[in-house]
Amino acid sequence: MKKLLTIIICKLLRAVGKLIGKGSSMPGQIALKLCPDILNRIELPEHIIAITGSNGKTSTVEMIAHILTENGKTVAWNREGSNQIEGVTTMILSNATLSGRVKSDILLIESDERYAKKTFSYIKVTDYVITNLYRDQLTRNGHSEFVFDAIADSIQPDTRLILNADDPLVSVFGHERDNVVWFGADELSTDTKELSSVYNDGAYCPICKAPMEYTTHHYNHIGIYSCTKCGYHRQDTDYTVTAVDLNKGEIEINGRYKITLALKSLYNIYNILAAFTVASLVGIDGSKTAASMNDYVLKNGRVINFRLGSRRGTLLTSKHENSISYDHSIRVARACEDGADVLIIVDAVSRKYFTSDVSWLWDIDFEMLDDPNIHEIILAGAYVNDLAVRFSYTDIPGDKIHLFEDISEAAGYLNSGRSEYIYAITCFSDKDKFLSEVEVR
Repeated sequence: MKKLLTIIICKLLRAVGKLIGKGSSMPGQIALKLCPDILNRIELPEHIIAITGSNGKTSTVEMIAHILTENGKTVAWNREGSNQIEGVTTMILSNATLSGRVKSDILLIESDERYAKKTFSYIKVTDYVITNLYRDQLTRNGHSEFVFDAIADSIQPDTRLILNADDPLVSVFGHERDNVVWFGADELSTDTKELSSVYNDGAYCPICKAPMEYTTHHYNHIGIYSCTKCGYHRQDTDYTVTAVDLNKGEIEINGRYKITLALKSLYNIYNILAAFTVASLVGIDGSKTAASMNDYVLKNGRVINFRLGSRRGTLLTSKHENSISYDHSIRVARACEDGADVLIIVDAVSRKYFTSDVSWLWDIDFEMLDDPNIHEIILAGAYVNDLAVRFSYTDIPGDKIHLFEDISEAAGYLNSGRSEYIYAITCFSDKDKFLSEVEVR
């Protein structure tokens, strides 16, 4: 009776939440108060796939759900992206029958990396994807080694790990472990021999702390590496990006499956590869997965096309307090061969922690915007002066940079006679402030 009552209340609260556009975590929070062990009482599917990591969780989960659904699988997943235990509980109970059975073929869980241990103390995960470990939300997460410890505590002995072999911080989870599937990229035409980012989180071996050597960098500390002392090295991959042509917008997986890209971003390629790997392990043929992913446009609002007057543009939703997220948005803008203006908005630092800490701006490789393809740079929002100080340490000519504290004024400037494509780069908290000024396409 307690289980039945908890499920009913959660379903009712979720239905009300949908009507008012809220409520993805609150129903689960109340359910856990009513019945703290409710997740232990639910009959779950045979396949339980979890995804965690610093970046790319929501996009990867959406892609996996899309591939599996399009190929005949029923999937229960937290499509709203509410990824702590309360949101996961809401998702599971919303997809459960009144008797407490989740009838889907697959339960697909996006989990916050800090709180995965709590969630997976109730749920036995069969396959666990770990995408990457980056500097992320300093106020909440501290150093990436702290996040590593939190994820390590969430891994169960019998779970099959699906790991990004190109990230030395992630690969440690599979060190001296048998049940691991590796995904990564071969040496690519976009690689660099020397590190080109502002900082280097791959400088030292995560096992013995000796210096690491890289034969190639895909970006930041992601690449092909080996320790100079203990022999720790990048593993051979089971699922591999074997070729990339960002100009054509094409990638090739395992030398056989070609996928055309809606977003020409190296960062997005890893999300696609992780989704391809999971689909293959579930039993979806590679050709069918590739067909499902051709020109796939994410529905999660990370990439939004718009018009501002006569000008076209794309909003790239980056993650505040996460420099690599910004770096990849900048790379997309810089690749626009016809030339583009770039708008960067920092109007709120964090959705949860109000510290006004902007130290993370110094980790972003804004120097990449010193490129002939970038015509004008518009900085906007309450932290425009902090942005301006950061840009003063680049070699970008000052006459290319324009400052507006008011986002509406920045939009008005962009709508005053120029014709170049616009890339707007901002975070989840600030994107609607800009979208209210434009026509979403």
